[in-house]
This record gives sequence, C-alpha cells and structure tokens, in this order.
Amino acid sequence: MKNLVKILTKKKLKIAFAESCTGGMLASKITAISGASKVFSLGLVTYSNQAKISVLKVNKSIIQKYGAVSPQCCQAMVKNLAKISKAQINVSITGIAGPNGGTKLKPVGLVYIGVKNNNEIFISKNFFKEKNRKAIQKTTVTKTLKIIKSLI
Repeated sequence: MKNLVKILTKKKLKIAFAESCTGGMLASKITAISGASKVFSLGLVTYSNQAKISVLKVNKSIIQKYGAVSPQCCQAMVKNLAKISKAQINVSITGIAGPNGGTKLKPVGLVYIGVKNNNEIFISKNFFKEKNRKAIQKTTVTKTLKIIKSLI
C-alpha cells in the first residue's frame, strides 16, 4: 500500500473506494499510511443493496435483474462513485465473502473488482478459494491493489 500511495502522490492522482464485501478494509489499509491524505479522496462502505441504491445511485433494476454481486452492479458502483468523488482513480468491490450467502451460480469467494481510471473502466471477476471470510477479504484487497497498480 505504501508503494501505491507513493505512485499516486508522484502522479498527483486522487483515489476513492466503494466497498461492499471488504467492509472498508481497503480504506483502512490506505489511511494507515502516512501521506494518504494527499491521495485518498473518499471511502464508502455500501454493504447493503439499499446503500448501493441510495448512496451510490445504482439503479434498483440492475440489482433486481443481475444481483448486487454482478459485473453490472460493480460497473454502476464505480461509475457513480466517480461522479461523487471527483477522483481520477475509482474502485468498487462487490462479492460474497461467506461463509453464507453463496449459491451454485454465485459461490462464496466470487468477487467483482471495478477500477475506473479517468474514462476507462476495468471489471475483474474473481473466484477466491480461501477458507474463511477474513482470508477472502484480505485476498480481495491484495488483488485490488495489484489491479490498481497495473492500470495507473
């Protein structure tokens, strides 16, 4: 994370997060770094469907049709976060950290990570096989950081 803060500082970029299944872990990691205030714009935990709809303005029909854990919802989250944050780099995370909530089509460990870098949007579909909730959350944060670094 220190490396990311350095890169963002050097490039004079701001970053914002909208997290669901990670519950603010990404925001917590960045704010633990000295100097993060220069680059960290905003962190939202939109854990419930209602929060995604009311705070991030995700269209209710997207959640009804595709579910909160879907590329469509992840994309809407990151697009609308960018409107709120005005940051150059915006990140959304939605998934199922378990141990409950999984189905055959959407198993525990399914996580979508969205990154909007100015006008480009990248959505990553991931299946994390970790055995517990905390491990899935940590792996999600690690993967998210790798994606962000690869795109900036």
